[in-house]
Amino acid sequence: MSKETFDPTLRNQSGNKPFDEVLEANLSRRSVLKGGVGVGALTAMSSFGLSGCFYPNVSKAKLNFESIPGSLTDSVAVPPGYNAQVLVPWGMPLNPQGSAWLDDGTNTGEDQMNAIGMHHDGMHFFSLNNSDEEGLLCINHEYVDLNALHPNGPSVDNGLRTIVDEVRKEINAHGVSVVRIRLEDNVWVMVDNDPLNRRYTGATEMDVSGPLAYSPLLVTKYAPNGNIARGTLNNCGNGYTPWGTYLTCEENWPGYFVNTGTQTADQDRIGVSDDNTRYLWETLAGNAQEMDDEFTRFNVTPSGASASEDYRNEANGHGYIVEIDPYTADSRARKRTALGRFRHEGCVFGNVKHGKPVVFYSGHDARFEYIYKFESAARWNKRDAKRADRLSVGDKYMDEGTLYVARFDDDGTGTWLPLTLSSVTTDGGTLADHFDSLEAIILNTAGAADKLGATPMDRPEWCAIDPFSGSAYMTLTNNTRRTEGNSSNPRVNNKFGHIIRWDEGRRSTAFTWDIFVFGAPADGDADTNRSGLTEFNQFASPDGLAFDPRGIMWVQTDNGADEVEEYTNDQMLAVVPSPLMDDRYNQVPITEENQGELRRFFVGPNGCEVTGFAVSPDYRSVFVNIQHPSNWPYSDDATEDTPSDVDLRPRAATVVIRRNDGGPIGT
Repeated sequence: MSKETFDPTLRNQSGNKPFDEVLEANLSRRSVLKGGVGVGALTAMSSFGLSGCFYPNVSKAKLNFESIPGSLTDSVAVPPGYNAQVLVPWGMPLNPQGSAWLDDGTNTGEDQMNAIGMHHDGMHFFSLNNSDEEGLLCINHEYVDLNALHPNGPSVDNGLRTIVDEVRKEINAHGVSVVRIRLEDNVWVMVDNDPLNRRYTGATEMDVSGPLAYSPLLVTKYAPNGNIARGTLNNCGNGYTPWGTYLTCEENWPGYFVNTGTQTADQDRIGVSDDNTRYLWETLAGNAQEMDDEFTRFNVTPSGASASEDYRNEANGHGYIVEIDPYTADSRARKRTALGRFRHEGCVFGNVKHGKPVVFYSGHDARFEYIYKFESAARWNKRDAKRADRLSVGDKYMDEGTLYVARFDDDGTGTWLPLTLSSVTTDGGTLADHFDSLEAIILNTAGAADKLGATPMDRPEWCAIDPFSGSAYMTLTNNTRRTEGNSSNPRVNNKFGHIIRWDEGRRSTAFTWDIFVFGAPADGDADTNRSGLTEFNQFASPDGLAFDPRGIMWVQTDNGADEVEEYTNDQMLAVVPSPLMDDRYNQVPITEENQGELRRFFVGPNGCEVTGFAVSPDYRSVFVNIQHPSNWPYSDDATEDTPSDVDLRPRAATVVIRRNDGGPIGT
């Protein structure tokens, strides 16, 4: 998630036990291996019940590149022997209805509706015909830079937007792009005008599924049956499913809506504005009724006698995981409400097994917020992975199940607390004392989690699952409002972040956990740089996170610390995690054979965030997104530095990384 879209306001007023107290108690009870995660070793801290206990399989992958130095240029940096290509930048037309991108910002709203969106974020590669060299790239577009999007920024008069097409262009720059790409002569290209090329924008009509479908809580003037919603906004992290669909996550969506009257409990808890919205879309209302509906829907202040007469429930249609079938050109997206409504950052499924429920994890990206798990009611049938009616499969596994929130306990264990009416609250009652239905719980997921005593975390972001061990990893980007330190996590004003990991227990409500690595500057003292980072792998604010099928974990950063930003731009590092416990819960000594290695593989251009990860099935192409660069790209060669006397209109874009000899990336 971009620093530029992060809402720093503290919404969680629950008073639940802070994570630093949990961490202190957990780490102080055991000895901690030290010695560094430099280019030679990764000494993550371990508690009992880690991957070696329940999942004896480990990756045999070995990294074969040297960690590269940091970079502060208007270009990307890759290891020697690699190249990097710019692919599908913002504004590139997808079909004949979209005009070529103009570097003066004068493309229209209709152009943008038919072109690649702005500020690329999470993404996934879906192979076509089992090919390594042809597929569909699904790309999130988190937000818009108004100064880059328009010739001279937005037109605003007395706090009111004045030009209709400007606002339409902004709405259309949000959402998701689906684009068909092909490798031709070792260069990836977009397949022009392919029927599968399409956009889902901030105005696209979508179906609502799960507990909130047809609920009175979703009734609006536009949706009197409560079964549809318009648009998807602030699409940051992503995921995909075992049955071949794409999941896009609605993160900082509350800032797009305003209620200047009395806020509902869920609006207050999640952060719907009480003043004005991020882009002032709601202020642009024309004389035509359809124009009023098109823009005033972002003002959710009640104005009529009933919900069907205004847009008081419009925001209730946002804050979900949205499922898209990339292989079907005319398919409608579905909002999966059973997975909760909050600021979703990523959605990843755990290792699936025939006859077992399907599990998804998602973080709520804000300070002192929570980690969630959804467990399907239906049990996985491996034949469903081959079905062509993919969204119907999604109905089966994502519309009914149990949503849980995590509590991290002092002894290295944890509990998944179910968000159901019968769940016991910290005051000895149940959620039924505060909510009258499951729909009401989901609408205010975070408020319900407060009452169960969930553990407030340091901005939970992307999650990734080790394909060999089954361990789950999640980035905790930072928390500069932490005020209490301790011997094991002494960093008051935690601006460096860390990565946590856990393993599921034999019961669906139990897990064990530890800290995998702490972000820090290389020259930090021993208490700050607890993981022994060096010049060649120092990082801050871990954000994007992904495993490839070989077991390599890729860590991307959204730097929030001057100590690291002075050395390098945002980056992507690689590591092959090693389990540090044996089957008898004994710590395994770190040796040359089992040590993990954390190495810097990629650095982005000035001003950017490195985000989104995808890989071709043959591991010969890695796709990474560059969001909000300062003065890039200068050419199709992503490594070419923009000359100092050239001032570009910056364009977010996907970068494709390949080896010069055509071999697999990283190994």
